[in-house]
Amino acid sequence: MSRRLRSVGIDFVDSAPLRLVFAAGMSAPPERVYRALADEVADWPRWFAAVTAARSIGEGAGREVRLRGGAVLRETVLVADPGERYAYRGDAANTPGIRALVEEWLLTPEGAGTRVRWTFAADGSGPLRFALRLGRSGMGRAFRDAVRTLDGRLAASSE
Repeated sequence: MSRRLRSVGIDFVDSAPLRLVFAAGMSAPPERVYRALADEVADWPRWFAAVTAARSIGEGAGREVRLRGGAVLRETVLVADPGERYAYRGDAANTPGIRALVEEWLLTPEGAGTRVRWTFAADGSGPLRFALRLGRSGMGRAFRDAVRTLDGRLAASSE
């Protein structure tokens, strides 16, 4: 059963009670990484193992994402700055304990490639915050694996 989450803005990335921040480098340029994040939403399961299905909704204004373990989120895109920043807010989720969620992907040129920084900003019950903190290393590993896989896919598609 999906529950409505608190509607927060992009500033929640800096003020959330729980912030998990991860970063990694890619050889692909920021514009190409941005397209993979924002325009090719349905391809997320091919490079981010935690995602089992993803689709754009509302002509790209939102997303519906299904995760391993059965979590389903409906999201609204908050920021879409091509080649620089992509962020979305969770509007509804079937995950117990979560009250608010914003994820932000910042893309910074790094040589010919991109430095990718992912911020997972959330508010929720004490047990949820504890579980997310406990799972921080696993989320970091999932992020790094996803970035590595995406980078390989982007390199193969440009050959």
